[in-house]
Amino acid sequence: MKNLIYFPLLMLLFLNCKDDQKASAPEHQTKTESPPSKDVNSKKANEFAIVIHGGAGTILRENMSAEDEAAYNAKLEEAIRVGYDILKNGGSSLDAVEKTINVLENSPLFNAGKGAVFTNAGINELDASIMDGRNLDAGASAGTKTVKNPINLARAVMEKSPHVMLSGEGAEQFAKEQGLEIVDPSYFYTEARFKALERVKASEENETARDKSAFYDPTIKDSKFGTVGCVALDKSGNLAAGTSTGGMTNKRWGRIGDAPIIGAGTYANNATCAVSSTGWGEYFIRAMVAHDISALMDYKGMSLQEAAKEVIQKKVPDLGGDGGIVAVDKDGNMVMEFNTEGMYRASMDASGNLTIGIYKD
Repeated sequence: MKNLIYFPLLMLLFLNCKDDQKASAPEHQTKTESPPSKDVNSKKANEFAIVIHGGAGTILRENMSAEDEAAYNAKLEEAIRVGYDILKNGGSSLDAVEKTINVLENSPLFNAGKGAVFTNAGINELDASIMDGRNLDAGASAGTKTVKNPINLARAVMEKSPHVMLSGEGAEQFAKEQGLEIVDPSYFYTEARFKALERVKASEENETARDKSAFYDPTIKDSKFGTVGCVALDKSGNLAAGTSTGGMTNKRWGRIGDAPIIGAGTYANNATCAVSSTGWGEYFIRAMVAHDISALMDYKGMSLQEAAKEVIQKKVPDLGGDGGIVAVDKDGNMVMEFNTEGMYRASMDASGNLTIGIYKD
């Protein structure tokens, strides 16, 4: 009878001991750590901001007259103030990007619109793209010859068509249907650009002459360069980017560079940044420069400055290319990064502080 009483008591005591052991087990054996979360409380550097570029390349003080330097500085300031005023008055980043680029497209100083370079056939073929960081909508056009402002066409493709990119005659037909300004191809002719084509063609006829000319003639050395672009952050926190170009001097076979390629020449995402590229397009396409900067911020937690430096100072040169970018992130931090001798550029913050640069130093 005693055995029948003791046995249940022994079992109860044994079970209580097991429970005590579980309760005293080290906490780390059962705790699962959560992955680190991204900082959602980052501090804004600027309520709104805008950055532009007018192309990168062998831009040296010794090759630039005082008059030319003053002209570039004046046009850069004119252009960026157009966008700045839009942002200051509560306008959208898309409007700021488009209207700012219009000023650069309408100037013969830059390789876009009126100042576009010539193809091997002696004509002008224009490319452009734009992107909305709110929803990743994008539009682009390539190889147009009669649309006065290609950035306007890119925006129309984004907002009024089901497509992302249109090219050639089809793009021009769409532009007409949308009521965009159409000009005779002769509108894009400038004497300086046509002479540049002649010099590049002459340099190709003789290998020795080409190497020697490239040493002292920036037009020949930088025949692959030339673009204008703008990035902006508006008061609503929306980012936008746009790029417009005449492409490469002496280009053939309908060559298209990075400017109209979303992710290469242009990219905007409200979660990270907006980027516009300028440089040797073939390499910027291969490196997907604009998107890569955003991806490094998104996936690796890099700052805009760190990501831009990684791509422009390491990844692109490692491939053999060169050029630069302008960018602004979701907090209004601005970057103008390039690995060439110069890049026409300007930035304005929310306080109206203006920075204009041409040379590396």
